[in-house]
Amino acid sequence: MLEELQKIREAVEPKPAPPAEPSKGLRAEFREFLEKRNIIGLALAVIIGGAAGKLVSALVSDILMPVLTFFIPVGEWLVAEIPLGTQKILIGHFMGAILDFLIIALIIFVAMKQLEKVGLQ
Repeated sequence: MLEELQKIREAVEPKPAPPAEPSKGLRAEFREFLEKRNIIGLALAVIIGGAAGKLVSALVSDILMPVLTFFIPVGEWLVAEIPLGTQKILIGHFMGAILDFLIIALIIFVAMKQLEKVGLQ
């Protein structure tokens, strides 16, 4: 019975916390963070995405919009605006941004479909 009471006491008593890992240093921790989170790849993707966005915006504003404007009798719809008192609602600019988004989304969709065929994720 005494043995059982000792077992119960050992089970109830708090155990000491495991020793903390020694500090690796700021440089080592930062390097581990970069490797673990793949931050370099993410940074490169953001840079390339920004450049692609500028390219698509130029395609829309410099090539597609002039062609569409030729077929629209009203005129340049990229600079179309609705006056609202002393302010203006830039409808044309917004439509251009929507067209930018749709082209970028289509390119990403096609790229992802091709990557799925190859087996990359």
